[in-house]
Amino acid sequence: MNGKLHSETGPTFSADDMRAQILNPFVHKLELDNTYDKIRTAIFTVILLPFRVIVILFLIVTAWFLACIGLYGLTEDDLREKPMTGWRRSLKPLICFIGKMSYLAGGMAITVRGRQVSRKEAPILVVAPHSSFLDSCIVYATKMSSVIVRKESMDNYVGKLINYTQPVYVWRDDPNSRQNTIKEIIERATSKEDWPQVLIFPEGTCTNRSCLITFKPGGFYPGVPVQPVTIRYPNAKDTVTWTWDGPGALKLLWLTLTQVHSSCEIEFLPVYYPSEEEKRDPKLYARNVRDVMAKALGVPVLDYTYDDCRLIAQAKQMGIPGGAFVREVSELRTLLGLTRTQPELDLARMGVQEQTRWVSAQEFAQRLGVPHDSRLLRLYKIFEHRTLGMVCFPDYLLCAVFLSIPHVTVSQLLEYAFKLYDTTGTGRLKMHNFEEVATRCLGLSHEEAQNTFRQADLDEKGYLTYEDFMSFFQNESDFSLNFIEAPQKKVQ
Repeated sequence: MNGKLHSETGPTFSADDMRAQILNPFVHKLELDNTYDKIRTAIFTVILLPFRVIVILFLIVTAWFLACIGLYGLTEDDLREKPMTGWRRSLKPLICFIGKMSYLAGGMAITVRGRQVSRKEAPILVVAPHSSFLDSCIVYATKMSSVIVRKESMDNYVGKLINYTQPVYVWRDDPNSRQNTIKEIIERATSKEDWPQVLIFPEGTCTNRSCLITFKPGGFYPGVPVQPVTIRYPNAKDTVTWTWDGPGALKLLWLTLTQVHSSCEIEFLPVYYPSEEEKRDPKLYARNVRDVMAKALGVPVLDYTYDDCRLIAQAKQMGIPGGAFVREVSELRTLLGLTRTQPELDLARMGVQEQTRWVSAQEFAQRLGVPHDSRLLRLYKIFEHRTLGMVCFPDYLLCAVFLSIPHVTVSQLLEYAFKLYDTTGTGRLKMHNFEEVATRCLGLSHEEAQNTFRQADLDEKGYLTYEDFMSFFQNESDFSLNFIEAPQKKVQ
């Protein structure tokens, strides 16, 4: 496995390939969908989970205690000035062993393939895909390589263990944080001192491992050789994926610890030696390393970024229809040519009458003025009502408005929504129509929307106009504070 790789390897999946299949790397669905799984999980929760938790806690506390001993007498400045030596460094293999045992105690076996090269051969380890908090096992598998971590994350007892890796700190409050982080990575990677290898997750956020998203170039600025490292979880039930739309950390941890057995595979790929062109262009270097890793994993690449995650989270928080899929909606609208003409804005301004709210795929294509082809059908399926087999056209238009207007604000969305969900065309929304608006633009529950309607309908007219609601929205400080009109980062 110890060979040389260059950019000539070439990409495995081109942008054109991806046009045939739109993926969403930020969605993970996990449910106990049969009686057997539910009964087995319940039994193991009682007889297996407590034992595993006790053993894991014991091992973590032991590792933490050893880290405290190793860090005794050292300040954070000391950790950043020079690498550990002597007895402090000799504790690392023991801490790594205990860390691996904590995973084994939880039922997860870690298998390592390939060979980790020395720092002299590759000062930087590039790890992907990043899909779970359980990916931290890579720290133990790589002999406690230096991770990149936010300084705020260190303010807890686990911080001692992280500090023992001599991490590269990211200071969120520092406006020059990105430049300073890159500078420190360069210094570490090119130093003649025996620092630990720097370990980076270049995707910068968690995905569901269906593809590799855009690699941030920070770890590629030094222009030194890197060793790609892949992580797989080849389990029958995926209880580890922790991404933007899916189960929370506690549920995943519970379901993982109640599995009889689970596994993680870590593979060290051959060292990637950059060309002169890649050394001059860190983004090109990052893309080519991603292509090599995607080929090894057998997955496509997708030019999604952390900003896309934020957009999805924002759309979901506000209740925008299709919020979890706004990145795919944006991509499909581009493929259909809708981002150039933006017919949805004109359609939204006119409003949608009751009799034309629900549309078939053919009607959907006709209203948008686009071909009734596979791209249109994929867009249609995102908004299709499972029972009716049709699309609520106002839902699609509101999502398109959210994507079409740069830095769209809540008040702008509300103005469009009041027209879209006004089935009478009078500019007056009754309670059930207002519920549709409030759940889609303000992220309110139906009960919260009903209570808000009653508060805003001061004269008890039984309806609200856009002006009525905005007056209430602006005057009720307690209500307004929950919906600060921050500009939205758009995907183009």
